Amino acid sequence: MRALAEFIMRGRMQATLVVVGSAALPLLFWLSAAAGCLVLLRRGLSDALSILVWALLPALGWWYFGDPRTLLVLLGSLGLALLLRAGQSWTRVLLCSVAVGLVYGLVLGSVFREPIAALVAELQKLMPQALGGLHQQLSVDEQTRLNALLAPVLTGLLAALLQVVSLLCLILGRYWQAALYNPGGFGREFRALRLPPALALLLLAGMLLGPNLGAQAAMLTPLCSVPLAFAGLALIHGLVADGRLARFWLVGLYVTLLLFMQLIYPLLVVFAIVDSLIDFRGRLARKNGAGPANGEG
Repeated sequence: MRALAEFIMRGRMQATLVVVGSAALPLLFWLSAAAGCLVLLRRGLSDALSILVWALLPALGWWYFGDPRTLLVLLGSLGLALLLRAGQSWTRVLLCSVAVGLVYGLVLGSVFREPIAALVAELQKLMPQALGGLHQQLSVDEQTRLNALLAPVLTGLLAALLQVVSLLCLILGRYWQAALYNPGGFGREFRALRLPPALALLLLAGMLLGPNLGAQAAMLTPLCSVPLAFAGLALIHGLVADGRLARFWLVGLYVTLLLFMQLIYPLLVVFAIVDSLIDFRGRLARKNGAGPANGEG
């Protein structure tokens, strides 16, 4: 991957080839967004525009054929990269990713209205079997409200997936930038990520109270969980780097996350919330007598 990053930064023509070519190829839109983030983070918006504007052509072409993902991820990740280049913290970037996810949800809800409606209809048929006797205990109004939440929640899940992809593209671009110009810098930056208690509780409130604010606000539940999940990953990476956990746990985390995402993902969210309140890494550093800079200046 470092060789690819070196090729991208070799010149304008090479960067354009990767950014535009990846956007034009199926299932490689993430590489286009990551390469665009690298160029933007290193060279700034004015120099990157002459490259990124060409990537809009294949992205708009994919939208014309009914697939908005390329354009959404490209613009979303570049917008977050602008914040990061402007000196905003990863905490602010993660919070802004929720707003990006809301935009994704509105667009996906419009473009994929019919497929989502068809999927909701199938889920409504399976709901009595899935819930068993619990579904029969619900009143008519409660069943109606439950059915009304299906479409927004599904749309929110799709938007949250693109939100995750956008953040991963930004992370890959930042990793490339550090590998080329500041080795080890991204690792220290990511491992230091910890959400303030007020922000973590705000995101938790968005997850739990979103469906009570209206059917469309149910999209907030998956969208607000994404920053917490990334903060949970940063916590595990930080504990491994400090020697509190063996590297085996980090490998096991990603393997189980791929195989049992429905179980591990909520645990990451819980870890992030608890860490925001307790600050595991800070407590361990103070217990060991480390200074506030933790030896990193």
